[in-house]
Amino acid sequence: MDYTSKIAVGMTHEAVDTVTDANTALTIGSGSLAVYATPAMAALMERAAAELCQGECPEGWTTVGTSLNITHRAATPTGLTVRAIAEVTGVDGRAISLKVTAYDEREEIGAGTHTRFAVAVDKFMAKAEGKRP
Repeated sequence: MDYTSKIAVGMTHEAVDTVTDANTALTIGSGSLAVYATPAMAALMERAAAELCQGECPEGWTTVGTSLNITHRAATPTGLTVRAIAEVTGVDGRAISLKVTAYDEREEIGAGTHTRFAVAVDKFMAKAEGKRP
């Protein structure tokens, strides 16, 4: 099956998380403080992008992340809600470019760019499994 997509520039999707002890820099090991971890923010941004793209992929297709370039500008303590918004900024064949932005209840806490690539699930997994001895 050929890849065809309804993914278009301007589409957006939001993902939400709550800052808990489990996703702080101290617990994850990316730092020594009990604030929202950069890897947790990155994962939330990527989840927003992945959910956006998956909703528009044809059956048997998905997207995989290939690039993530972000900054984390503000700390968020436990108990607050964080939301990430992914916005499609370009589509070039199977490559999807996105702007990703994260906010807590008070301010923007991070932003950057993300690239995803559409793949046929069966073919992709066969190639990955082919790495096993």
